[in-house]
Amino acid sequence: MRCPKCGSGDSRVVDSRDAVNAVRRRRLCENCGNRFTTYERVETLRPLVVKRDGTREEWNRTKLLEGVRIACTKRPISSARIEELVDEVEAQVAGSGRQEILTTEIGLAVMRRLRHLDEVAYIRFASVYLRFRDVNGFLEEVERVKRPGRPADDQLQLDL
Repeated sequence: MRCPKCGSGDSRVVDSRDAVNAVRRRRLCENCGNRFTTYERVETLRPLVVKRDGTREEWNRTKLLEGVRIACTKRPISSARIEELVDEVEAQVAGSGRQEILTTEIGLAVMRRLRHLDEVAYIRFASVYLRFRDVNGFLEEVERVKRPGRPADDQLQLDL
């Protein structure tokens, strides 16, 4: 594994831990002493993602991770927890056994997890994902989150 700092190929593993669908390895560069983290993931066939306009594209973990990171900006959520959330969604998608999956299903899976993780991040993600037509749609979703005895996750639905 090449060191991201000096480019040396001489590194060693100092710690390994299991992560969801991956092995996290802490490495030490023997050349410059830099410590860095790598993840080993099992490569599986991912379904095609069917977008709202009907176009299809390859599964893109990085795209999903960036969307969740943006929603979690300046919130007390660690990068590791964001990675776990995306790992969970990716495992759900890969485990579906289907050749195609709708973006609405992926979005709902993220929203369900964000709702438990951080309500502000959930609202941020929902505001982009649900495409509120006006401020009233935004306020309705905020009220839904604030309401005591709010609906269970399986009742989280889209008004498309």
